[in-house]
Amino acid sequence: MSFRLQESAFDPRQAAVDVTLPAGQGWTHELAAGDIFRIVDLEGNQAVDTLFFNSRDVDERYSATETIRAQGNIYLSTGTRLMSSEGRPLLTIVADTCGRHDTLGGACATESNMVRYAIEKRHMHACRQSFVKAITGWGRGLDKRDIGHNINFFMNVPVTPEGRLTFEDGLSAPGKYVEMRAEMDVLALVSNCPQLNNPCNAYNPTPIRVLIWD
Repeated sequence: MSFRLQESAFDPRQAAVDVTLPAGQGWTHELAAGDIFRIVDLEGNQAVDTLFFNSRDVDERYSATETIRAQGNIYLSTGTRLMSSEGRPLLTIVADTCGRHDTLGGACATESNMVRYAIEKRHMHACRQSFVKAITGWGRGLDKRDIGHNINFFMNVPVTPEGRLTFEDGLSAPGKYVEMRAEMDVLALVSNCPQLNNPCNAYNPTPIRVLIWD
C-alpha cells in the first residue's frame, strides 16, 4: 500500500455536526452508513485515540489485526479500510492531509504511565479514562472491558528494524485532517489525548475539531 495525500471536497460550513473537543476529553457519536466523519488537528501534533463499534452489534468492533492484514501495512492512510473483528469494513479513509496514522501504539493509561515514566505519574489523566467515561455514558452496557486496540490518528510511532515501537515527534501540522466514510452504522469513540510524557502531543495537548456530513 502506498500512502497518498488526498484532500476532501466537503465544505465544513455544510457539516451536520461540528464540535471542538478540548485536550483530555472523550466523545461519542453514532454514524449512519454513508456518513462522512472528519477529525481535524487544529494546532498540530495532537494525537487522537479512536475506537469504532458496529452500533447495531457492539460485539463487532475495530480490529487492528484485521486492518493490518487486509492492507499489508502497519500504517493507516487514504484508502485504508478500517476492518472489524468480523473481517468487515467499518469505515474507509477517503481523505488524508497528514500522510499516515498509527494503530500499534495503543492508548495511554495510568498504569502504563507509571511503568514507562514514573510512579508519580499515576494521577495524570489518560486516554483510557476518557474512553471509559465516554462509553459508559453512551448507555448501551459497554464498560472498560470493551476498550480494545485503538487507532492513534496523527500519531507518529515508527517501528525500528529490531521490531521496537518508538514515540516520535508528530508528522501533522495545524489544520491537517483525516476523513472517513462509514460503511455500516458505527459508533465513534474518541479520546483527545492528554499525554504529557512523550512527544506524541509535542508535550502540549491541544483541541481538535470533529465534523460529520450526513
